[in-house]
Amino acid sequence: MSWNSPSRHIAVVGAGAAGALTVVQLMRQAEGLGRTLEIWLIDPAEQAGPGVAYGTSDPRHLLNVPAGRMSAFPDEPEHFLRWLAGGHPRAAPGDYVPRQEYGRYLTEVLERTTEECRRTRLHRVRERVIAAREQGPGLTLRLAGGSKLRVDAAVLALGNFAPGQDWVGTELRESGRFVADPWAPGALDALAEEGDVLLVGTGLTMADLAVTLARPDRVVHAVSRHGLVPREHLVDAVPSAEPPSFDGSRGLDALRRDVRRHLAASRRARGDWRPGMDGLRPVTAALWQQLSTADRTRFLQEDLRAWEVHRHRIAPGTAAVIRELRASGRLRVGAAEVVHAAPREGAVSVRLSDGRELRVGAVVNCTGAQTDLRRTADPLVRCVLVRGYARTGPADLGFDTWSDGRLVPAVGTSAVRLWTIGVGRRGNLLESTAIPEIRAQAAEVANSVLTALADRRASRPTDRYGLSLSTTPEAAELYNQALERILAGNLGAEALLTEAVGADPDFAAGHAALALLGHECEAGVETASALAAARRAASRSADDRERSLVAAVDARLTGTEEMGKAALLGHIAEHARDALVVSAAVPTVSFNGVTCAEEAWALVEGLSATYGDDWWYLGQLAFVRQEQERWQEAEALATRALAAHPSAGHAVHARAHVFYETGEHRAGLDWLDEWIRRYGAGAGHRSHLSWHAALHELTLDDRPALLRRYHRELVASQVSGGRLLVDSASLLWRSRMTGSWSGELPLAELLDAAPEHWLDAPATAFAALHSALAFAASADLDGLGRLRAHALTNRQEVFPLVIAPLCDALSAVVRQCWQEAVLRLRPLLPLIARVGGSKAQHEVVEETLLHALISGGEDDRAAELLSARLDRRPSPLDRRRLGSVGGPREALEPSSGEGSRRAVDRSREGALSSRR
Repeated sequence: MSWNSPSRHIAVVGAGAAGALTVVQLMRQAEGLGRTLEIWLIDPAEQAGPGVAYGTSDPRHLLNVPAGRMSAFPDEPEHFLRWLAGGHPRAAPGDYVPRQEYGRYLTEVLERTTEECRRTRLHRVRERVIAAREQGPGLTLRLAGGSKLRVDAAVLALGNFAPGQDWVGTELRESGRFVADPWAPGALDALAEEGDVLLVGTGLTMADLAVTLARPDRVVHAVSRHGLVPREHLVDAVPSAEPPSFDGSRGLDALRRDVRRHLAASRRARGDWRPGMDGLRPVTAALWQQLSTADRTRFLQEDLRAWEVHRHRIAPGTAAVIRELRASGRLRVGAAEVVHAAPREGAVSVRLSDGRELRVGAVVNCTGAQTDLRRTADPLVRCVLVRGYARTGPADLGFDTWSDGRLVPAVGTSAVRLWTIGVGRRGNLLESTAIPEIRAQAAEVANSVLTALADRRASRPTDRYGLSLSTTPEAAELYNQALERILAGNLGAEALLTEAVGADPDFAAGHAALALLGHECEAGVETASALAAARRAASRSADDRERSLVAAVDARLTGTEEMGKAALLGHIAEHARDALVVSAAVPTVSFNGVTCAEEAWALVEGLSATYGDDWWYLGQLAFVRQEQERWQEAEALATRALAAHPSAGHAVHARAHVFYETGEHRAGLDWLDEWIRRYGAGAGHRSHLSWHAALHELTLDDRPALLRRYHRELVASQVSGGRLLVDSASLLWRSRMTGSWSGELPLAELLDAAPEHWLDAPATAFAALHSALAFAASADLDGLGRLRAHALTNRQEVFPLVIAPLCDALSAVVRQCWQEAVLRLRPLLPLIARVGGSKAQHEVVEETLLHALISGGEDDRAAELLSARLDRRPSPLDRRRLGSVGGPREALEPSSGEGSRRAVDRSREGALSSRR
């Protein structure tokens, strides 16, 4: 079959509920689109539809969800009820019907859909898939019988894997009295009718088996570490509570408190906690995704079982049987683990961790499905992991997937046409096993598969702001993930972009973004290669907006300063929603920018109607407002942005500046330390926020804290790339200029680890500024001389205008020629903003001037400058220095007049501290 064949071939591996519903959605959607499909549904099971979950033959095994919520179709909520009414006219939405009835329903839905959809052919293959290999744009699947099947795409609907057996000793495993997987066909047939039974695990499987295995003369023992059993549904269901507006990014402890309050409110308003629990269902996946990796792991270790017994409840009829069995002593549930179990004289002798000893006829494994795919023996799963077609999901649950169910490949591997559904997505969604989730996923996966197999240019994907992307859906997904990280200032964007252009080498916007990151952010990217690839891709496969993007990035990286500026601003004028280019044009914590001061402000303010309440834009506007010294507005905007995206980099940066510029040094330190603790690990600008915290400590004249901060968060082992100079080296220079560091500055380790081109030939004036400070801090006059020569020959106007004279000024400071240093530094004060960066960063030149004035004995001029600084914000450091140069007594401490003036200012602007 050729790639251009009008018929697409799709394999669905697994014929349980997830696989059957995926096939149904593929057929229905293809029929609606007029598309021709051939689908192979592959599973050794005799019937398609029931699977393990609904294949039970025991009519006492009931659905754990009311019939009214079990439709196979998200857009036809009463479909199952209508089907059920055919055989059970009195069936009601709140009934909990036998699971085998639902299995028959799924089989019939599949059969009817197959009959009705004339454009699709369904092939039923009763074999097991044991391997997959990428072949061209599609895949070749190898079956256990030795045959091969070539398809354009495959969906893995693998269902639950057999329970783990780590706790089972060899003697028990080989005794013939151990049931490794109670849901395997015929697994319970060999159990004797007499004799007690031990169920290891106390979840939903235990409830089913306790009902099945109960006998008048038998005791069924059930144990687990916690001894918790599933709660029951209410007989008369109460409508779910409204989904709450929780923020998982605040951390697991805060989320626990929120959930407890939510359930308590449900009890007060509705008389029971269950409606509140059900109200969490629509937001569970989002909350799970907002938690940090560490908090997800903690949840699994500390909260999962309590969550499951409340979230996955049993039918009232099942609960009544369990209560009766427990009351009669025929079911005994305890909190214990199996310490030892071995066959003895026609039975199994078991010793439990609570000291009990049991003699039972059989031990049944009810510990629940294996969720860490690295530990499963399934050959297909092992194959796709080993070949890099997939990787394990967050918290090692299932596969890692994109939002449409497509498997995320291992780093450095291109995406293949593989999707998954159901339990395989637990790592990304947490809740992914019940029919309400499965049916929605089936529709999404079917749509994604059909979209991927359509003409890639027929309906192009878009970025997060609706701009078309000339690429494949998988590359677009990676690009959008990278774009969000860029806009938030988070780590990992370059790796995602590398994956995106690996998935589609003709993705012009992806290559251009990589080149821009390499130039602006020192992201470990081969900038020239990425730019060349962007040019090639734009000539072959790009729309007008993407060609304009590539041209703008090209001009920024290879042209003069004015050419780059004109190209970026021209692109924004035509494509205002291209947030990546807006980011590159505005000086921020991530980008150097091509505008400054009023021009940058006007650019950001002019985009208000374009971006509205977008969290990234609010952060950009917050930073503008703090530069305009409109502190209250900056604080409000940053708070709104952080409420939507707690790690939004521009908002965090803006708020850090508000604290500093308003002199709220103690409050700023506390807030920054907490933010760094919670979100710093994923932030690309973590070291810069550590620099901000250190700046508070410097200003507070707290030298021990400053030293601790540097050695904990800003040494070379904790910082990388240009930040070694921007944050670490610049702090050391300021510490020396303010007399806050005694002894030799630890510059050598920073210079050894810093990017060589930052020191030899920095590409931006901002980089050059910090290279100059590093050379000065290490007393490297030759380095300053080389940098000066580079600046004089650089085509960007700011280099000869600012960087070259700055090198001369710093050379004078190193040589202790104080009068010369003062003469050279003073004219740079109004020009330093041209290099990009913030006012707080520009102050390093003023700090150097102050040092030169004090060292040169010009106390009056130093006192004048220090007094002006104290008018801007309170600073114990500046008060100390003012005292050392004989400043006026009233300036040495905040006077009542100064305090009143600041109080008036804050009354006008709003007291920031009262809202923190």
